[in-house]
Amino acid sequence: MSLLQWKIETKEGTVLKDEISIFKGGPVHVVKEVPAGETFKRVSAQIRVPLTEDGRVFMNGYQSGTYVPERSGKDAIRGLMLMHQAIVDRNSYDRYGDYHFVEYPNKRGTTHGFSWCYFREGERFQLIASLDERPGYTMFTYEAPQERLTIERDCRNVTCANIGDGFHAFDLFFAEGTEQEVFDAWFEALQIKPRTSERLAGMTTAYGPVQNVSAESVRKAAEGASRVLEQGDLILVGDGWETYVGDWFPNAKTFPGGMKEVADAIHEKGFRAGLWLAPFIAEKSSVLMKNNPERAYLRKDKKWKCGNLWSGFYALDFDNEDVRAYLTETFRRVFDEWGFDLVKLDYLYAAAPFGSKKESRAARMIRAMEWLREVCGDKLILASNVPLMPAFGIVDYCRVGPDVTLDWDDKPLMRLAHRERPSTRHAVGNVIYHRQLDGRAFLSDTDAFFLRKDNIRLSESQKVQLYEACAEYGSVLMSGDDVSQYDDAQAERYRAIREAWAE
Repeated sequence: MSLLQWKIETKEGTVLKDEISIFKGGPVHVVKEVPAGETFKRVSAQIRVPLTEDGRVFMNGYQSGTYVPERSGKDAIRGLMLMHQAIVDRNSYDRYGDYHFVEYPNKRGTTHGFSWCYFREGERFQLIASLDERPGYTMFTYEAPQERLTIERDCRNVTCANIGDGFHAFDLFFAEGTEQEVFDAWFEALQIKPRTSERLAGMTTAYGPVQNVSAESVRKAAEGASRVLEQGDLILVGDGWETYVGDWFPNAKTFPGGMKEVADAIHEKGFRAGLWLAPFIAEKSSVLMKNNPERAYLRKDKKWKCGNLWSGFYALDFDNEDVRAYLTETFRRVFDEWGFDLVKLDYLYAAAPFGSKKESRAARMIRAMEWLREVCGDKLILASNVPLMPAFGIVDYCRVGPDVTLDWDDKPLMRLAHRERPSTRHAVGNVIYHRQLDGRAFLSDTDAFFLRKDNIRLSESQKVQLYEACAEYGSVLMSGDDVSQYDDAQAERYRAIREAWAE
């Protein structure tokens, strides 16, 4: 038996607190009447969780690109302390993850995460997970020396509406058992199932040698892919087809015939066509940002910059009617006019960097994901760089780690950067530690693997680690090569990888 001690505090001085005995696990709900109109200051709980020297703790990250290995009781999660603040500010490194609203103590033995965590002793798992994130993300902080797990509801500064059955301070699920037992039980309690059971294979243009993507390069890849890919596989047109990120129109120089011509060329060879977009952001150089800066998401009257790629990019305010109308028309054009079958939607965390007085950060993120599902209808969605639990049961496929790179773990300087940086090493780790989501929340995507020898800095053993992780732990198997350029040996190797993945 464990004792969960909880406390609700408002800025107006209301304090509610009590404790609950946790016996065999299952759902635990803390629902209390809080005076309407009062503003939450802190909603927290604590429970004792011992961890042996050989034990491991897993804390899910803020978004899918956050690196989240299992850790020992002596490890720490490093923030941005090793980088000069001017570098952080210039590159918006604190905007990719939770750094702008979570304090990193940088202490050995202290780790934190979101939505669920588990403690593992050998094959025995103790899972503590959220059943509902809409009132606010469930945030976990574990202090191993004190054997203390602090649970907080991310609802600070939200005004209590006190609607219905009261305020849901916590909606938790406790389970102990084997890995399969605890995660099966959690998803049964969530009543969430994946939208599709159809696994997805194919190729993406996102990682050279067709990185400088054009209509001609995609057409040639589709023509030669039949000797490697199977009918119904996906050819995903990655970043680079658009004029600017945020301006979702084809580059007239590289796609002179438009995108319908590209999708038709893919379909003619019997493949499905996918297209990369990032609906909730726009780069600084885009026409949208230059002509309609009022569509940006504002924080303290300033546009919220949420990354340094391209010319730097800003979050869009999806509550802005013009933003929604623009995106609705974009998706209509992509699906109905151009004929694409799937969209890969990236940098989705930008939809909800903050909450408001009326709703939590998580509620806004969930609402954005539900809106995407509504506007995309029955078309397939592959989500990326997204808080994971808000994507459960909403997207068809989901990236569960960062982008891979053409080397193993980037340059030494970049290893000092944020936990959301592109890294093949981190992508492999994340799909392993998120393996429980595949086939329960959605079908998991690891990103691409590589067999080519040119324009690549991965060793052969690293290539093997990558494609084995893709095949073993995910349901999306995408080559980052132009598969039409494979020689006989590479084609045969691809088929062997695919056969192992399909078993």
